[in-house]
Parts: sequence; structure tokens; C-alpha cells
Amino acid sequence: MLKSFKIIAILEGISYLVLFANMLLIKPSNIELYKSLLYPIGMTHGILFIGYVLLAGLLKNSQEWNLKTSSIILIASLLPFATFYVEKKYLRNA
Repeated sequence: MLKSFKIIAILEGISYLVLFANMLLIKPSNIELYKSLLYPIGMTHGILFIGYVLLAGLLKNSQEWNLKTSSIILIASLLPFATFYVEKKYLRNA
């Protein structure tokens, strides 16, 4: 399950960045392309986000994460690039 969480963490981070790129780069220049990409990118990111949070909750006990570590891992899902940091710092050695 930890390997799945690592993969989800990376994919969630990538989808978050793609969602931002769609908002910031494509929207100002091509509103029709933005609208056609928003739903699939947003849905993919939403599913990955839910998977990330659920797996983090399930792994909390099996990995013996304390409150600080589990809080950092959960907050990382809300910040751009933070899931990459979590994967490198907290999951690389696990």
C-alpha cells in the first residue's frame, strides 16, 4: 500500500500543477480550450486528491506516523509541489 501511496502522491502533485497550468496559461489565451480541458483535468485531480487523503489516513497507523508527520503529509496535498517534498522526505526511506 505504501508503494501505491508514493505513486498517488506523485500523480496528485503532477495533476495539481497541470490544473494550475490550465488555469494560468491556457485560460487567458484560449477560453474554449480551457473549458474543454477543465473537466477531465479537474476530475482526475479530484480522484487523485481523494485517494491521497484516504491512503494517508490508512497508512498513518501502519507507518506509525505521529500527529506532526501525518499533518504535514495531509497539508502537502493542498500546496503546489508539496507532495513531491513529502515523497522525497517522508516516503523515500519507507
